Amino acid sequence: MHADLKRLIALQQLDSTADDARRHLAEEPERQRDFDDRLAAARQRVDVANTRLSENMETRRAIEKDVAVHQGRLSKFRDQLMSVKTNVEYLAVQKEIEFAQKEVRSLEDKVLEAMLAADELSDHLKQAEAALTDVEKKVNADRRTLDQHNSTLRETLERISHERDELIGTLEGGVLEMFELVASRRNGVAVAEAKDGVCTICHVRLRPQVFNDVMQNAKMIQCDSCQRFLYFSPSQTAAGHTQPPAP
Repeated sequence: MHADLKRLIALQQLDSTADDARRHLAEEPERQRDFDDRLAAARQRVDVANTRLSENMETRRAIEKDVAVHQGRLSKFRDQLMSVKTNVEYLAVQKEIEFAQKEVRSLEDKVLEAMLAADELSDHLKQAEAALTDVEKKVNADRRTLDQHNSTLRETLERISHERDELIGTLEGGVLEMFELVASRRNGVAVAEAKDGVCTICHVRLRPQVFNDVMQNAKMIQCDSCQRFLYFSPSQTAAGHTQPPAP
């Protein structure tokens, strides 16, 4: 294989790996926001459950105060019943007692309903708190995994930087300039494999003689369509996948 072509293939592999690493690193803020959103959602469910339970307790306390008021009135009417002198007064007080008793029973029913609802709300709160604990554990684990992965990517970028500097030092200036020019115009990819008579990136069919020349890997050849440097993998012929096109 042509020495510069071999170096360009290696250079492209380094650049592609570096681009992938940088792309993953650039996604870190979004991933961190996703972690924060998961935690915020779980905490909000806990807050909602807490609020509903607190509202239930406040409602129950308010009802219990009303019960106490009506029970006080009931006690007062019963005392009055002992001191009435006429049948009319007796009936009037009796009517007040019956009304107060009815109100007390109604309010006590509401207290019971609130107590039952409180039990259910307490269960919801416990479930929400347990879910929050679970989410916190998972998010913390995911953060550690992401930190370790990003640390590895940064080490990879540093290694690639050194290897790239050494590699480009062996290339002629004109070859490197052409590589970088094509890469800047083709999304960072300046080298393409030719397979079955086709450039595997732009998918344009090569002229038979051009493909025959590419198969030799003996000189620098660029795709007429995308201008990428072409190379041929000998393993294609060895595996019987590619036959040289007819001249």
